[in-house]
Amino acid sequence: MNKAIYIATSEKNSGKSIITLGLMSMLIGKTAKVGYFRPIIEDFKDGKLDNHIETVISHFNLDIAFEDAYAITKSKLIKKKNSGKIGEVLDLIIEKFKRLEEQFDFVLVEGTSFSGEGTVIELDMNVLIAKNLGIPAIIVSTGVGKTLEEFVDSLYLAYDSFKVKEVDVLAVVANKVQPENLEVAINGLKACLPSSVLVNSIPLIPSLKNPTVKEIIETLDAEVLFGQEYLNNEVGSFSVGAMQLRNYLVHLKEKGLVITPGDRADIILGALQANESANYPSVSGIILTGNILPEESILKLIEGLTSVVPIISVNEGTYMITNKIGSINAKIYADNKQKIETSIATFEKYMAVDELADKLSAFEAEGMTPKMFQYNLVKRAKSHRKHIVLPEGSDERIIIAASRLLTIDVVDITIIGNRRQIENKVNELGISFDFDKIRIINPIESPHYEEYAATYYELRKTKNVTLRMAMDLMEDVSYFGTMMVYKGHADGMVSGAAHTTQHTILPALQFIKTKPESSVVSSVFFMCLEDRVSVFGDCAINPNPTAEQLAEIAISSADTSLAFGIEPKVAMLSYSSGSSGKGNEVDKVRQATEIVRAKRPDLKIEGPIQYDAAVDKSVGQSKMPNSEVAGQASVLIFPDLNTGNNTYKAVQRETGALAIGPMLQGLNKPVNDLSRGCTVDDIINTVVITAIQAQGL
Repeated sequence: MNKAIYIATSEKNSGKSIITLGLMSMLIGKTAKVGYFRPIIEDFKDGKLDNHIETVISHFNLDIAFEDAYAITKSKLIKKKNSGKIGEVLDLIIEKFKRLEEQFDFVLVEGTSFSGEGTVIELDMNVLIAKNLGIPAIIVSTGVGKTLEEFVDSLYLAYDSFKVKEVDVLAVVANKVQPENLEVAINGLKACLPSSVLVNSIPLIPSLKNPTVKEIIETLDAEVLFGQEYLNNEVGSFSVGAMQLRNYLVHLKEKGLVITPGDRADIILGALQANESANYPSVSGIILTGNILPEESILKLIEGLTSVVPIISVNEGTYMITNKIGSINAKIYADNKQKIETSIATFEKYMAVDELADKLSAFEAEGMTPKMFQYNLVKRAKSHRKHIVLPEGSDERIIIAASRLLTIDVVDITIIGNRRQIENKVNELGISFDFDKIRIINPIESPHYEEYAATYYELRKTKNVTLRMAMDLMEDVSYFGTMMVYKGHADGMVSGAAHTTQHTILPALQFIKTKPESSVVSSVFFMCLEDRVSVFGDCAINPNPTAEQLAEIAISSADTSLAFGIEPKVAMLSYSSGSSGKGNEVDKVRQATEIVRAKRPDLKIEGPIQYDAAVDKSVGQSKMPNSEVAGQASVLIFPDLNTGNNTYKAVQRETGALAIGPMLQGLNKPVNDLSRGCTVDDIINTVVITAIQAQGL
C-alpha cells in the first residue's frame, strides 16, 4: 500500500495551500517522517525557488533538497507533450516520487495550481499522475464567484474525472465559502457524492485573501524607500490620495494602502501620522507613483521617525498602479509566519481532522520525532485549554510569542505590563495582535493588588515580612504572576526572558512550594534530536545534588517523560559504566541508582553509565550487553549542574537540536523558567508544556 495523498484542484486560486499546510502539520504529528513532492511546478527565475516548495520545506524544516521536491517545470512539460513524450514525463515523476517514498513514511503530493500557460491540460495531468503513482486524492475547489449549483457541478466534474480513471477520492473541500453558506455547501456536495467521500467546507478568511506589501512590491517591481522590516504588513484595502489631506483622511480604512504621487508631502506625512494616531485606522504602506520622490527635506524628516510603514516608489502612474494592485491574488510564502499559522489553524478548525486521519493512516510509524512531539504537544494543550501568565510584557519576544500563540489558539494568556507600552511595541513591530483576546495587567492597577499583598503577608509574616514589604513585592512582576498561579487566577507562569532563574523561581519556592512527595525542585529539557526526543535532567537548578536528590530527580524525570508520551529508559550518567569506576562521584551515581530501584522497581534504569553507552546501540551492547537501557536511553540524568548544563548546550549547538525547556518539576503548580537568551519559539514551546503540566493537576 502506498503511503501518500494527492492534493488536487481543477481551477486557479482554489486556496489549496491551506490544505497542504494543514495536512502537513497533521501528518508530522502522526508520522515519524513526512515528505513533500510537487510533480509539476511553474517556471522560476535563476536564484528563485518555487514558492510552494520553499514555504513547505522551510516552515516544516523538511530534509529534502529543492531539486528532489519536484519533477519538471510546466514549460518543459508542454514541450514534452507537444512532441508526444508524455510517457517520459510520467517515468521521471514516478522515479522521483519513489525515491521520496523510500526515504519517508508518508509523502504529501501537491498538484498543479492552474496558473500561467497550459492550464487546459492540468486536470488530466493531475489525474494521470495520481493514477500512475497509485495514491488517493483530496480535491479542493473555491466557491468564489459561483452559485451553489455551479460550485457543486464543477467540483463533481473534478471528482468524476478522478473516479473515471479509478483514482480514489478520500475527501473534497469547499474552500473560500461565505461563512453563512458553509452548511449549504456541505449538504449540496453530500447530495451528489458517495457517503464514503469526506466533505468539508472552509470559509473565506480575509487575512489570507489580502496580499502583503511584499507581494505588491514584487508585482509592481517597486523600490523600497522605507519600512523594509514591515513588508509582511497585510493590505486590506487601497485608496488614492489625490484630494486635500483633511478630506482624504476620512477615506482611510483599516490596513489601508495609500497611493499618491511622490510630491504630495502632505498626504505622505498625514498618512504616517494617521498610522500612529489612536483615532485613525492603521496604514499598511504608502506607494509613491510616477517615479516622483519627495523633496530631500521630507525624506530627512521621514528618516528620523522611529517607526515607518513601508514607503515604496514605482515608475508608472496612479491609474495603472491601482489596476495592477486590484488584480493581485494573495499568496502564502515562507517568511510570512502569520499566514502560515493562520492557514494551519483554519484547517484544524474546519476540517474533520480525525476522520481524515483515519482514512489516511492505515499504518502506524514507530518513533517519536521532534515534529511529532511538538505537534502532539500543541494538540494536547488544546484538548484542555489552560490560562498562562507571562510577567515580562516589556520584552518584545514575549509580545511576538503572545501574538503567535493567539494565532495557534492553544492557551489563554495574561501579560503583565503597561498596556500603552505594549500597544506601542506592537505598532513598532508591525505584528497582528488582538488585544481583545489577551488580558494585560499592571500590578498596582489590578483590583487584586491589595488582596495578593495581604495573602503574601499572611504566608510570610513568620519570616519577618511586613504588610508594607508585601505590597512592595507585589509590584514585582514575578511575585505578582506567581501569586496569580497560587490563587488560581492563572494555571501556570512562564518567565525568565528578562529575569534571572532565581528571580523567577524564588517566589514559587516561597509560597507555591514543592509537592508533598518532592523534597527538591529540579528541571528537564526535552532535547529534540534529528530522529528522537530525549529528556535531559537536571540541567538548570541543582548545582551538586546528593545521591538522594539525584534519585528523586531521576524519578521525577521518568514520570515527566511518561506524561509526555516518551517511554522512560533512565540512564544515570557518570564517567564510568557499570562497576568498573571508583571515586566519590561515581559512587554517588551508583547509590542514587540503587535508591531508584528500591523506590520504583517498575522503572527501567541503568547506572552508572557513560553517555555514549547510554545512547549508542553498538557501544551500549559492547559495554553493558544485558542492559534494558544501554544504547536506547530516553531519559538522561546528569550527576551535577556543571555537567548537565554544558552538555545540553553542547548538544543543542553542535547538532542543531531544539531544546524545549527547562521545565521545572516538583512544584505544586507549574512555574517555568526561560533562558535570557531564549527565542520566540522557545517561549511558545515552554508555554505549551506549562499548559500541559497544568492539565495534570
